[in-house]
Amino acid sequence: MYEVEVKVPADLAAVRDRLAALEATPRGAVVQIDTYYDAPHREFAETDEALRIRSERSEAGSDETRVTYKGPLVDDESKTREEVETAVGDRGAMDSILTNLGFEPAATVRKDRERFALEGYAVTLDSVEDVGEYVEVETEVAAEPALESAREGAYEVLEQLGLDPDDQLRTSYLGLLLES
Repeated sequence: MYEVEVKVPADLAAVRDRLAALEATPRGAVVQIDTYYDAPHREFAETDEALRIRSERSEAGSDETRVTYKGPLVDDESKTREEVETAVGDRGAMDSILTNLGFEPAATVRKDRERFALEGYAVTLDSVEDVGEYVEVETEVAAEPALESAREGAYEVLEQLGLDPDDQLRTSYLGLLLES
């Protein structure tokens, strides 16, 4: 599975107004806390990979924890990469497993996210603690031949929102946090 994602800095209030005008479907809000890990056997910063534990709390108060591996970026135009993710029953136990295997917590990113659906894409408005406000437009595709079409569709959604695809950032929130 490939995640095709385009992220741009944005004024979230203006984007909310535009989403309402476009009649985007609200998908709820969540708070996410992502702890990223460094590997003992290679430098993820050099290989452009990521390993994280994400805890998510919805508006309704439900909690979910997932562990995610993100592979290196596969193109120069977006944040498209292979992604493998699974549910975790106990965040503390997963952290213990990773640290006992030599993985070290590198940083924690906290964000408030509002989710919408528009034209078959997920549109996420992110307020990231100590980093800023961003909009992500993303979708998933099963195979590489579909990547370019999905990326172009994401650009079209950004333009409908009054955002410029040329403003996109390929740096992760973790990278932006570490740069600040």
